[in-house]
Amino acid sequence: MYVCNCNGIREREVRAAINAGASRPAEIFRHKGCQAQCAKCVCEMRQMIDESREAMAYAAE
Repeated sequence: MYVCNCNGIREREVRAAINAGASRPAEIFRHKGCQAQCAKCVCEMRQMIDESREAMAYAAE
């Protein structure tokens, strides 16, 4: 599934960027070598980052 239609970034690519250390949408775009265009995807990226943080915090307990 596409998260960013403008840049053709898929969900698995966002997750890979997050796993590689991206903690902000700008870092995900940088990881993919592109920039935000319309920014409709930024909220979804932030949600994915937050979910990843929660999962890591839960796993650390």
